[in-house]
Amino acid sequence: MDTGQLTVTEEHGHHLDVASGGVALFRYVYGPDDPRLESPRPYFHPLRTLAGRTVSAFRPWDHVWHRGIAYSLPNVGTQNFWGGPTYFRDRGYVQADNNGSTVHTGFGGISAAGRLFRAEESLTWVASTGADWFTERRRFGARVDAAHGHWTLAFHTEFTNVSGATVPIGSPTTEGRPNAGYGGLFWRGPRSFSHGRVYLDGRVGGDEMMGERGDWLAYAGRHDEVDATSTLVFVDHSPNPDGRPVRWFVRTGVFAAVCPAPFFDTVRPVEPGQRLAFRYTVTIVDGDTGPAGAADIAAAAEGAAADILGEQVSTAATR
Repeated sequence: MDTGQLTVTEEHGHHLDVASGGVALFRYVYGPDDPRLESPRPYFHPLRTLAGRTVSAFRPWDHVWHRGIAYSLPNVGTQNFWGGPTYFRDRGYVQADNNGSTVHTGFGGISAAGRLFRAEESLTWVASTGADWFTERRRFGARVDAAHGHWTLAFHTEFTNVSGATVPIGSPTTEGRPNAGYGGLFWRGPRSFSHGRVYLDGRVGGDEMMGERGDWLAYAGRHDEVDATSTLVFVDHSPNPDGRPVRWFVRTGVFAAVCPAPFFDTVRPVEPGQRLAFRYTVTIVDGDTGPAGAADIAAAAEGAAADILGEQVSTAATR
């Protein structure tokens, strides 16, 4: 019987592999060799369920800068830390010479014990000019719940403006393109997940969920070759300045994608020395949870995040 014991192996300078019960659950590539136009940054891919089914896509032909799950931002002042062209008001998408990169500078610690994996990482956001714009402290980890057929990835980031100038962060929507507020922790699903089901606050839908607010959102998709469905439950644990739940960027029709998008339709100026912090969990489930099952997982996600990241559980209820 699989008890959820996690193991970690490293290819020094390139990636970490985390496995459970003989299944490679995910690879974290911290030393990518991507072209500069694709804004190199660390990413999680492949991601698999406990049964070994892949639930992420890498470098799809339509958006070659998409990478499984990655933290990336498209409109950061004059810079693009997302990859590919930048959307400019009144100009549309333009491939400018402004693709920055997010560079791994070291691990503060990596551990795997029982069903838990934890890592702490330092990074620098380097503009296309070669100047350092942000420093980042990133913590992430995983916890296996074999009895319930799922595992959870927790991700926490704190990044600080070291550029010496105010840097506004927005999105293509803040530049004038409707329903294109992507930016943040972004997941791209496999091709077979197109036309999947979205669960949000007791509702079931698809592309019409774009821009809706909520503390959590789940995506259920079907796999090729096997008669199986998997579900990913995304929870935003970040403090929101306006006190409201985050807006979600979600697509189902053209391709499967989910992003809790804190800059969806609002430009946020980041002053010199100012720090921003965000925290998320993604639970990867074998099977279709349905809206009620996804809600149950989301309700327990605050405790899962605290366990994975080694924090005290918040006394406040999950929003």
